[in-house]
Amino acid sequence: MEIKELLDRLEQKNRDATEGGGADKIIKQHEAGKLTARERIYMLLDKGSFVEIDRFKAHRCTDFGMEEQKYPGDGVVTGYGLIHGKQTFVFAQDFTVLGGSLSLAHSEKICKVMKMAMKVGAPVIGMSDSGGARIQEGVNSLAGYADIFLQNVMASGVVPQITAIMGPSAGGAVYSPALTDWIFMVEKTSHMFITGPEVIKSVTGEVVGKEELGGAMAHNSVSGVAHFAAPDDKTCLEKIRELMTFLPQNNMEEASIMATDDDPMRIDENLRNIVPADPNQPYDIRDVICSSMDNNYFFEVQEHYGKNIVVGFARVEGKSVGIIANQPAVMAGCLDINASIKGARFVRFCDAFNIPLIIYEDVPGFLPGTNQEHGGIIKHGAKLIYAFCEATVPRITIITRKAYGGAYCVMSSKHIRGDINLAYPTAEIAVMGAAGAVNIIFRNEIKNAEDPAAERKNLIDDYREKFANPYKAAELGYIDAVIDPAETRPKIVEALRMLKNKRDTNPPKKHGNIPL
Repeated sequence: MEIKELLDRLEQKNRDATEGGGADKIIKQHEAGKLTARERIYMLLDKGSFVEIDRFKAHRCTDFGMEEQKYPGDGVVTGYGLIHGKQTFVFAQDFTVLGGSLSLAHSEKICKVMKMAMKVGAPVIGMSDSGGARIQEGVNSLAGYADIFLQNVMASGVVPQITAIMGPSAGGAVYSPALTDWIFMVEKTSHMFITGPEVIKSVTGEVVGKEELGGAMAHNSVSGVAHFAAPDDKTCLEKIRELMTFLPQNNMEEASIMATDDDPMRIDENLRNIVPADPNQPYDIRDVICSSMDNNYFFEVQEHYGKNIVVGFARVEGKSVGIIANQPAVMAGCLDINASIKGARFVRFCDAFNIPLIIYEDVPGFLPGTNQEHGGIIKHGAKLIYAFCEATVPRITIITRKAYGGAYCVMSSKHIRGDINLAYPTAEIAVMGAAGAVNIIFRNEIKNAEDPAAERKNLIDDYREKFANPYKAAELGYIDAVIDPAETRPKIVEALRMLKNKRDTNPPKKHGNIPL
């Protein structure tokens, strides 16, 4: 056979592979408001950088007539390329080929790029759009899922793992995304659930729609399974590209430094007026966060879930930092089950990937109530404690107002290895609020007073003067400095510069036993 014939054959095979399930299926994909697997990869990666792997790989199933249904690539496109010039491995399930169903060959392609990513220390981004396990393959398809799960766990904390749910993801298919670091979902076109609406109806009689059960907002605001929601594929991929700018390539590196012209010693006098003098008046902690960061920019993560705590990424002097902050504008900033889980997972990610943490604290305590106690607030709150205690990255805590009780301890206090702990003059560091403390300590004096209301007010004022301030903690060295709020940014900059070469370790062990 002549070389020209061989090359013509190769060209034809390449053409067949890039057509996926065919023109008709591609049209249906577009009509459903979805891009194809290849379109997604080309949009995600830097232009012209994609290198495909296993383009011609096909399944080996011969049951149920499957030998007549072979497509090059077997329903998933895999390879590597660049995002902002940095090496990244990708895979995108192709719904136009057998509904993107997972075969053993399909999973082998995914596992191959994941193993390569770990060898070279580069992130992995998966785009899920699949009808689930390929039933015709039986246990082989289940083996394929389990192989992927193992690689997800092996890669965890070694390289960043991101999943974009861009279509259906049901049954065992949902567990690989759940094992990754970040999950993006596309509104109205993506769904995740263990069992679909039809199965639920047949087993329990409950009638529920796909969107309500496992749509983007259900998992972003109710379950907390997902971290980002986007209106369409394009926006979703753009958000992934932005997230990548804050992350290092692997656990041995730090995130890239971005150029900035923002003065590191910038003073913001507006901060003196953001935190109200009235301890019961709410304010938006994001105003404080943004003021302290480069160009006043904050990239919030999981904004629709556990809104009483705020987490996300920002930069200081061009360097990536993780932000975790109580949100007084929601539930007075109380810590509850959802906030504890959200905060703990974020802290552990940042610690795994060498991203310093800045904590803004204004917390009156853990949320009381039978729902919280019976839901396991003790166990879930302990996750946040565990995450902070375990973290060895630089940590700076700024108490803006309330720091009461156990919640004071939890939010990266000096006692759990917080590095630099600062407080505004408005800070109130105590076992509990003045009113509650007075009711317990002076109950008899108030009861026996000629004017109980006046006596109670005087005692509250006296308690607040003595204890509801940052100075007792500062006297004991639990607070390193009480600062002018206007100087928040310079103080953070100084602390991060000092902590640049911080080294801290945990005792040798196989792993700890986080209260899951």
